[in-house]
Amino acid sequence: MELKNIIFILVFIATFGFFTYSVKNLILDLKVAKKKDDRFDNIPTRIGRVLKIAFGQSKLLRDPVAGGLHFMIFWGFMIFLLAVLESIIQGFYTPFTFAFIGPVYSVFTFIQEIFDVLVIIVVLLSLYRRFVIKVPRLNVDKHGKYDAAFILILIMVVCISMLGLNASLIAQNNFTIHENEYRPISAFLSKIFFAGPSETTMLFYEFFWWTHIIVVFSFLNYLPYSKHLHVLSSIPNVFFANLDPVRNTLKPINLEDENAESFGAADIEQLSWKQLLDGYTCTECGRCTSVCPANTVGKSLSPREIIVEIRKRTKDKAPLLVEGKSEGEVFEKTLVHDYIPDIALWECTTCMACVQECPVMIEHLDSIVDMRRDLVLTESQFPSNLNNVFKSLETNFTPWSFNSADRAEWAEGMNIKTMAEDPNGEILFWVGCAGSFDDRYKKVTKAFATIMQKAGVNFRILGTEEKCNGDTARRLGNEYLAQTLMKENIEVLNNYGVKKIVTACPHCFHSLKNEYPQFGGNFEVKHHTQFIDELISSGKLTIKNSAENHKVTYHDSCYLGRYNEVYDAPRKSLNRISGFDFVEMDRNKSRGFCCGAGGGRMFLEDEEGGRINEERTREALETNADTIASACPFCMTMITDGVKHFDKNEEVFVKDIAEIILENIN
Repeated sequence: MELKNIIFILVFIATFGFFTYSVKNLILDLKVAKKKDDRFDNIPTRIGRVLKIAFGQSKLLRDPVAGGLHFMIFWGFMIFLLAVLESIIQGFYTPFTFAFIGPVYSVFTFIQEIFDVLVIIVVLLSLYRRFVIKVPRLNVDKHGKYDAAFILILIMVVCISMLGLNASLIAQNNFTIHENEYRPISAFLSKIFFAGPSETTMLFYEFFWWTHIIVVFSFLNYLPYSKHLHVLSSIPNVFFANLDPVRNTLKPINLEDENAESFGAADIEQLSWKQLLDGYTCTECGRCTSVCPANTVGKSLSPREIIVEIRKRTKDKAPLLVEGKSEGEVFEKTLVHDYIPDIALWECTTCMACVQECPVMIEHLDSIVDMRRDLVLTESQFPSNLNNVFKSLETNFTPWSFNSADRAEWAEGMNIKTMAEDPNGEILFWVGCAGSFDDRYKKVTKAFATIMQKAGVNFRILGTEEKCNGDTARRLGNEYLAQTLMKENIEVLNNYGVKKIVTACPHCFHSLKNEYPQFGGNFEVKHHTQFIDELISSGKLTIKNSAENHKVTYHDSCYLGRYNEVYDAPRKSLNRISGFDFVEMDRNKSRGFCCGAGGGRMFLEDEEGGRINEERTREALETNADTIASACPFCMTMITDGVKHFDKNEEVFVKDIAEIILENIN
């Protein structure tokens, strides 16, 4: 055994010994999380998603430029793994090569050569984008910039050293290559930089080989202490991410747990191990913050900072908890308030854009709502105007101060039966609070009810027995109030034997469809845009030839679109109208921009920054449409206010899909 091999063995043991120590500490830190979270269900589906999202980079490629660059780096490293393994084995036995596997090795070496050059180019482009162009979403603190630069330079050194060791070895072998190798780039470089076999050439080979090994080993051991820890944690994070539709729902709190000292999450101990793993996995790419509606208009909220601060708090506190400590300066602080300001938590519209765009499946919303839950249920610290909202929900079963006895007034004179009068309807029309009380949206309620009557649908309403679905309270962190409303509604629905529900509110739709099953409410739920599309497709409604020409754009509700992937139904209905010229806004479908009212923001004041609804309305007006179609009561209110802000209410109309269809059917 040569001295080189002995030194390498010592370096190898030290490298993987320290790496094992670091990973063990990371895992121990995750274990300080007390919130239960089982993520081992449906293994085949999880593996399939890893192949698609982690290896196929499908979410990254939503941004073709940045995604393409990352795709090249990721797959460059995947391809380099065999070359790195070859170099490591050579540390134990110098003559080793994988050439014995035959001609397939030549294919591998050729691809490796190509990716070597491509990755070097991509790294240079990435440095250019980050430090010269200064792409806004990549703007991080000084430490983050140094960290990114260091990692990118390490990657480039790995590639250069790989080319260098291959080029020098080819020269040392008198410019000959093994018959099962194909290294055109290294062969070309060897003739440029080396004269042939010599001690100098051999020294260069040893230099490049050791540089390659030391940089790879250094890179491995730097990762656990870098924001690029995602290189190790992203694949597990994708694997353990919630599966649809659970991914888009909030997990219930066991409010009957007598051992619970708090509800929600004030600090990392109250989060789950997956939420802490999210912190490990964030690479600070900024995709989440770049699409956040609150951040876009200048508010404090940055989804990236929420996750980064969880990671910082974990690094600060978890090791002390593991050691059994419970006192000191670190323990005088909490995640909420000291690391994450309250105002940022209350500015979230729960639009899911951050979760949609995150390439490593971080679940920002779960953490934000858990921290809201702590503020409401444990600390009773929340914006003062929510007092009236919660009180109204408790006493009137609606976020507004309307009398619950007036909930069915909209139906007077329409000959619509309640379940109490006749429970034998095929469909229950869940009207919702806005549809029952808001003067503007009551027109939508009547329009949709009229459509169903024209189509001969046998439907009923609950009338005064209907209560708020609980979405507003739940997103605002008042899980106790939300569960109370949900369970009371479920009891009524189950007593009547309700099986099928249709609603015009995406928030009601999402809760009834995806979150009511958590408490025993299992129903077939459709949104009114889906139902209208089915009525037209089945011939129960016929579209007449429109005498008027209109340019129409459609605003995607977050809870209908991103939450439930209902994109086509409303567009199909609009496109069936002959006189309509349908035009999309720049941000549409899964990239749609929030109206600003979700997550309880409908009932909160704007304390800083601009107004989200005005930003969205501006985009709608830029299409030059004379009609903005919506399918949500909150969206309608916010966009109508936006149109008024721009003094366009005499020129541009905001209408629900139901109203538009009613105007255009026979």
